[in-house]
Amino acid sequence: MVLLSDVVRTSAEVSATRSRKAKVAAIAGLLSRLGEAEVGPGTAFLAGELPGGRAGVGWATLSALDPVAAGEPSLTVAEVDAAIDALRGIGGAGSGQRRTELLADLLSRATAAEQEFLVRLLGGELRQGALEGVMLEAIASAAEVRPDAVRRAFMLSGRLPATAEAALRGGEEELGGFRLEVGRPLRPMLASPAETLDEAMAELGEVSVEYKMDGARIQVHRDGDDVHVYTRTLREITRHVPELVELVRGLDCRSIVLDGETLALDDSGRPRPFQETMGRFGAQSPRDLLLHPYFFDCLHLDGRDLLDLPLRDRLTALEGVAADHRIPAVLTADAEHASGIFDDALEAGHEGVMVKSLESAYAAGRRGRTWRKVKPSHTLDLVVLAAEWGHGRRSGYLSNLHLGARDPDGGPPIMVGKTFKGLTDELLAWQTEEFQRRETHRDDWTVHLVPELVVEIELDGVQTSTRYPGGVALRFARVLRYRPDKDAASADTIDAVRDVRGPQRAAEGG
Repeated sequence: MVLLSDVVRTSAEVSATRSRKAKVAAIAGLLSRLGEAEVGPGTAFLAGELPGGRAGVGWATLSALDPVAAGEPSLTVAEVDAAIDALRGIGGAGSGQRRTELLADLLSRATAAEQEFLVRLLGGELRQGALEGVMLEAIASAAEVRPDAVRRAFMLSGRLPATAEAALRGGEEELGGFRLEVGRPLRPMLASPAETLDEAMAELGEVSVEYKMDGARIQVHRDGDDVHVYTRTLREITRHVPELVELVRGLDCRSIVLDGETLALDDSGRPRPFQETMGRFGAQSPRDLLLHPYFFDCLHLDGRDLLDLPLRDRLTALEGVAADHRIPAVLTADAEHASGIFDDALEAGHEGVMVKSLESAYAAGRRGRTWRKVKPSHTLDLVVLAAEWGHGRRSGYLSNLHLGARDPDGGPPIMVGKTFKGLTDELLAWQTEEFQRRETHRDDWTVHLVPELVVEIELDGVQTSTRYPGGVALRFARVLRYRPDKDAASADTIDAVRDVRGPQRAAEGG
């Protein structure tokens, strides 16, 4: 049996290196030593996840514990998994006390390093969505299977532990057994930015040019009368959006999976502020503000999975069942025709357009170049790493944001700049309160955060810089809005930030 200390040591090795190859080798080495019953929990621990989801343990409980650490490692992966299961099962009168006792017993059997790991794991501080790509490569290496087979199984299951178990138990044959399951959300396919519409058109040929709406991504699953609605991060919001459920239930089909956007409109048909749309997904959802769906893809229809078909065929299926709710779009290879819908989208109050190859399969969870997004200005989704206390009128508020891009090799976010611009009084008040709830530590001027909040930043460009570890810095960055519909794993990568630099440097003759 594998000890928890082996997982802790591997996690530390992965955190200590920036080499993707070294990360993959370290994780694969551990996965290959895990017993069959240990693969699932071991994979989850390495990814910073709790097997089976939350265990009902909060920071208040964890911070109140101070057990003496064990001198030598003895806890196994299986024992920790069993303890977490037991925590999850505690309920009823006196549950708080019983949960505290179980935690104290578990931590008293752990070494100091293991205690730190377990507290961060149980408290949600080890979540490493950015490590998914590395984990998938490591699973493929440990199981000696093709990485594409692992990625597809994960796309369909959405669960790293289940993917690892299948790969290490049954290889590609068992990985091939995963299928799209109506009612189990898929990670959405993502787009890469293009500098210009002409660039995207030249690269992709015949395309679907669609409005890029300032709404919230939704994925809708229907099986008979059973309908489920999920956000970009796969959170279920079905009970908050009854009008969407009723609409999808009325479509002329038996089962369907749709990808799209939803947004609230004002009386003139223009999009209301993004925050109002997102407000419909919360506990205090304002039901009098109706959401309108705009679908752009059909992934399953009446028992047939469509993921691997070209987009042109998926759009035919979409038109056949939900034409009245299709996002505004044209199919064309003509740049002038595409330019017309780009202008129409901006005139209607939307962000720009999406340009999608009609030959593209649906690559769930991946940001490829067969879908490109085109906006009139540069924007990036970045992670808030820290914030500095303000001066003058902003005294008492956390103001200047430290911004990080996602490391595609699974490391911590890479700082690329700071900004205090674009912050309204309302945002200043909100982030001052919210940041302190997510604080990890602070000094005289700066509060450092768990890197999980995503903010959309508008910028004039990116320049080469030795000031930040990524070698680039944002130019004239300003806050557009926070993105509660995104998590750190879907933030833009350092490569995407560097891509913004190219055209700007060319324009400057550099």
